[in-house]
Amino acid sequence: MISKQLLLTYLYLLVYILLSSGVILYNKWVLSPKYFNFPFPITLTMIHMGFSGLVAFLLIRVFKVVSPVKMTFEIYATCVIPISAFFASSLWFGNTAYLFISVAFIQMLKALMPVATFLMAVICGTDKLRCDVFANMVLVSLGVVISSYGEIHFNVVGTVYQVTGIFAEALRLVLTQVLLQKKGLTLNPITSLYYIAPCSFVFLFIPWYLLEMPGMEVSQIKFNIWIFFSNALCALALNFSIFLVIGRTGAVTIRVAGVLKDWILIALSTVIFPESTITKLNIIGYAIALCGVVLYNYLKAKDIGSSQIPGESITERAAKDLKTEKRSSDLYFSDENSNNSLGGKNARNGSHLDTNVDEEAPLIPSSKGLLSRTKPS
Repeated sequence: MISKQLLLTYLYLLVYILLSSGVILYNKWVLSPKYFNFPFPITLTMIHMGFSGLVAFLLIRVFKVVSPVKMTFEIYATCVIPISAFFASSLWFGNTAYLFISVAFIQMLKALMPVATFLMAVICGTDKLRCDVFANMVLVSLGVVISSYGEIHFNVVGTVYQVTGIFAEALRLVLTQVLLQKKGLTLNPITSLYYIAPCSFVFLFIPWYLLEMPGMEVSQIKFNIWIFFSNALCALALNFSIFLVIGRTGAVTIRVAGVLKDWILIALSTVIFPESTITKLNIIGYAIALCGVVLYNYLKAKDIGSSQIPGESITERAAKDLKTEKRSSDLYFSDENSNNSLGGKNARNGSHLDTNVDEEAPLIPSSKGLLSRTKPS
């Protein structure tokens, strides 16, 4: 008989898949000239950031659901600002791609995420160039190239926007590791929104002022408050659902759920948006890329498993993770002399970034993996 806890876990996974797919399809529907016709992706992203920042402010300052971390100016300037800049860029470019290419093709291009993250990690010196991982990256890239070649409505501009957004998100992940983890900073979803969303809003204001505001002044704009409110609410709910799923399952499960979500999303997009035509070459290329992603995830899981403390049971690890999550709203710095600081047993895990975060809601920094690597010894 299935336990209540297992049923609750499956429920969380279902909610995550539905929300993630729903936000992507909703954004496409709002931005597409053929449907709601609001072709202003920066404006839509700013609405998301403003709404998320406002909700986080109310939860922390008014309702006091959680306490704010002790954020110093030095940490904000050197960590939060650069991470927010690349986060804003990834959402800006990713949402702009919806104007030019289909949702199905965008999901196929997102298979490049492990490749981009691995390259950025090697360039920044947080990971080493390994033959087995490099071979997987070549396989993923080959699959994406084949899928792109088979795309009927291939658009260079949309593809460049999406790939640029992927690399911006990859650099954000690397910066999260380099800047936040080394300082021992931990943020839960609410505090992440509280600090990162307003900063991202400011970064988006400049391109919005230069690129979209002039067009909005002269065009007839559809602005339905309930459409934008529900859209922003879904994006906010997605952030929290990811945290709940990772908290109850783990990185491997969320990766499997992400793969399932991608296939469901590709299938749904062809039904909801008839212009999203999928060819056999699309499917073959994406299947090849997916094989590379699965192998890459297997290598990551194997590396993490080999670095665990011998004799430590799953129950003991779960208990430690639970204790860590309970104090995840605190800001602390690891002891500089501890093994976790620069090169102890657990330090090798630092080179393995979680590349399967949801691009539509990447405010949560590396979740459980980040928290467990920054706890004091």
